[in-house]
Amino acid sequence: MNIGDMIQKMKRHPFYPDMGMIASHLGVVRANSLSGKRVNAIEIEFDGEEIKRIADETRKMPGVIDVMIETAGSRHLAVGDEIMAVVVGGDTREHVFPALIDTVDRIKKRGARKQEFFTI
Repeated sequence: MNIGDMIQKMKRHPFYPDMGMIASHLGVVRANSLSGKRVNAIEIEFDGEEIKRIADETRKMPGVIDVMIETAGSRHLAVGDEIMAVVVGGDTREHVFPALIDTVDRIKKRGARKQEFFTI
């Protein structure tokens, strides 16, 4: 997963001249859960077919030209490891930022299963 490479690939898109914005998200394993517990690691599993559906849905959103999604696959990740990267290119920030947020939220809800392991 390399956000820089993903952005460079987005810039080679045939409709890049129509893009006014490229936004990105890089999710990493954090040391504290949302409940405040100390995280040691996570186990993550992504549904590749669902990720493709989510990308297709995002491409249909107003102003979105393209989206790229890369995931860590299905594996055990330590604190600081990269979980997923999402890059959205589109016409304006009014379209691109909401598309990015919506895409990440849909991946977390429909395309991934995660289990956190806590420090004792």
